[in-house]
Amino acid sequence: MRSLLFFSCLFLLLMGCKPKPDLQGFPVDKWKADKGGCQGVRKTLVPDFKKIRQILKGTTSNDFVEIFGKPDINQIADRNEEYYVYFLEAGPHCEDITKRSEAASIAIRFSSVGLASEITFQQGTPVK
Repeated sequence: MRSLLFFSCLFLLLMGCKPKPDLQGFPVDKWKADKGGCQGVRKTLVPDFKKIRQILKGTTSNDFVEIFGKPDINQIADRNEEYYVYFLEAGPHCEDITKRSEAASIAIRFSSVGLASEITFQQGTPVK
């Protein structure tokens, strides 16, 4: 029983030590500076973001915020999952973030344990 507890703790410790993803030169400073995508810079970074999309899966929600900045919208979904939404272009959200926007966006779904499990591109927000 002790060995099971020991190995369980060791496994959790090692899982928490995952290095941050290699962003392959993605310009995060430009991304962060274009809050809400209101200046149109994020839209130009979509091809580069698509290149690192698979690398970002498994990233913790805390690391995601540290890398890309606070999401424009944070939504809670079923089964303790959550979505971080980053807008890519200007829309009504630029004037008032509480206004519904159908602007192009990226949604990152985080599992109940806080790991990025899906990254999608869409119009607006994923949870209605």
